[in-house]
Amino acid sequence: MIYDIAIIGGGPAGYTAAERAAAGGLKTVLFEKKAIGGVCLNEGCIPTKTLLYSAKLWDNMKGAAKYGISVPDGPAFDMKKIIDRKNKIVKKLTGGVKMTVTSYGAVIVEQEAVIVGEQDGLFRISAGGEIYEVTYLLVCTGSDTVIPPIPGLSEIDYWTSKEALESSVLPESLVIIGGGVIGMEFASFFNSMGVQVSVIEMMPEILGAMDKETSAMLRSEYQKRGINFNLNTKVTAVSKEGVTIEKDGKSSLVKADKVLVSVGRKANLGQVGLDKLNIELLRNGVKVDEHLLTSHPHVYACGDITGRSMLAHTAIREAEVAINHILGVEDRMNYDCIPGVVYTNPEVAGVGKTEEELKAAGISYHVQKLPMVYSGRFVAENETVNGLCKMILDDDDRIIGCHILGNPASEIIVIAGIAIQKGYTVEEFQKSVFPHPTVGEIFHEILFS
Repeated sequence: MIYDIAIIGGGPAGYTAAERAAAGGLKTVLFEKKAIGGVCLNEGCIPTKTLLYSAKLWDNMKGAAKYGISVPDGPAFDMKKIIDRKNKIVKKLTGGVKMTVTSYGAVIVEQEAVIVGEQDGLFRISAGGEIYEVTYLLVCTGSDTVIPPIPGLSEIDYWTSKEALESSVLPESLVIIGGGVIGMEFASFFNSMGVQVSVIEMMPEILGAMDKETSAMLRSEYQKRGINFNLNTKVTAVSKEGVTIEKDGKSSLVKADKVLVSVGRKANLGQVGLDKLNIELLRNGVKVDEHLLTSHPHVYACGDITGRSMLAHTAIREAEVAINHILGVEDRMNYDCIPGVVYTNPEVAGVGKTEEELKAAGISYHVQKLPMVYSGRFVAENETVNGLCKMILDDDDRIIGCHILGNPASEIIVIAGIAIQKGYTVEEFQKSVFPHPTVGEIFHEILFS
């Protein structure tokens, strides 16, 4: 069987590429050894947000009295039904993705694909006992959870995000190793559901490279809700009793019924056979150019495997750029305006530059910011938590960064992202008309402050 393009991996990058390639007239085959949708749809983005929405509704019910609403007989939740709903949504969306891909004419092969080699200008791929020959190859094999070599970890029944999403039984206490985006989203969910949560983080602040001001504000809010944070702290051992930590040279034990490991993800470079093609690697992933082309002129790589921006929406955009390049359509990948979102309650979102990276690079900038209460819609819908919106400007008053704490940050951050992408100055952005009342009006208020 000869195809124009083979795509290995059916996550956001893979299924997007398959749709775009087939729509562009390329004879396309998509290989996925587990489940269409990849980690994002099956074990990541969608299932976690489904659980977090249930937790948000639960939080709202507990605070309903502040909105003049009483809940007869008191609020209650059913954890099994929450998990069942999550499973139903995942099944519905994976089925929808599969239907969409095939509707464009792409062939889906639900088998593990391995690159055998290259012969007569065609790549040879083995899958399900058959050999497929293709002209172009797009590798989107994603990433795997990093399991750190912590003494005692292999001797306990610990969770990764996969197991945490499947359990319908809540532990009384939970220690989360890692205070990044995934760790904080699970901390938010389990805290809302009444679990005693502790977060252990090696860095001085949670949420990695995100804006430190809004990250600290989120941490402060969750401290008020009962989460214990251990920053600048190293995990030295794990046992059935809990997690042994070390800080400032002192050792102590954090007791826990369950331990969740969430220290990051690593590009899945093994088993697919990239070594057969001598593809060049860079740091922790496959090296690609602005068209997502690897060191081989007919091999592209998108998504987590590049190790650059492990976000589903990045992967989708990368896939579009890669297929456009194959089709001869001018397009280039721009990583300067990719939003990052933490779906806690309240949400945190950021796009563009942070103050920390600008300071480190010695680049001049200035900040304009306001509390979220300057938006009337925000005040009407948020009784319990304030927030912050800050915009970072360069010396020409161009918008180069934006960071928000407050709901619905995930929905409005794209407005700032577009402004950054288009290179808007404050004067140009001021001319945008925002409907009233909306939370997005906060941008208008900031730009005139």
